[in-house]
Amino acid sequence: MKIPTIKGIIDRRVLINYTVDPEIIAKLIPKPFRPHVYKGKAIVGICLIRLKHIRPKGLPAFVGLSSENGAHRIAVEWDENGEVKNGVYIPRRDTSSLINNIVGGRIFPGEHCLAKFNVEESNGNYAISFKSSDNTSIAIEAKKTNSFNSNSIFQNLSAVSDFFENGRIGYSPNGKTKFDGMWLKTNQWKVEALEVKSVVSSFFANETNFPKGSVQFDNALLMTNVEHEWHSVEDKYTC
Repeated sequence: MKIPTIKGIIDRRVLINYTVDPEIIAKLIPKPFRPHVYKGKAIVGICLIRLKHIRPKGLPAFVGLSSENGAHRIAVEWDENGEVKNGVYIPRRDTSSLINNIVGGRIFPGEHCLAKFNVEESNGNYAISFKSSDNTSIAIEAKKTNSFNSNSIFQNLSAVSDFFENGRIGYSPNGKTKFDGMWLKTNQWKVEALEVKSVVSSFFANETNFPKGSVQFDNALLMTNVEHEWHSVEDKYTC
């Protein structure tokens, strides 16, 4: 899907990350993608992102749109022109914006499910939840911290930051065989650690796809006030 370069502000981005056995997640990933394995585990998660001033590059900020959005993500790799590429496969997207819901998969990459979001933020504390029209839900309570989760599979905050910075290409399903692609360009890349008080995800709690105990919470990250652009990349199709 060829779209114009989209510009805006990532006002707040929370990344909730889990580990899962690669053979389990591989069953849910369509070809040409495969799990990106890190220290023997696949990395999956949810991005809860508030976007502001989203508009085609070249237009003034005041015409842009704002919305709350959620994306379930799986770190993947694929072969391209003789090289192994890294990114994320996004099996579903949820949004507070009716416009995003309507144009997703048509003008903007990936189909978007309409959802109701509840967000409370104060003094570094975050309570974010949503419930979509098909009853998919997520809820997290967390606070900013200077200490990265010592139980994480990643050695430190720098390691997990590098992992996600190197996987900025995302592919979303659009129909049964096509995957819309885009690349995230930011003017800076800085993540902070979040201490999670509670997190519940109906997507990863689905024992049909994820047997009990197979998905383990690993860490949560925060990004704020980031100027960014989305650029089209070549779409992919099921092999």
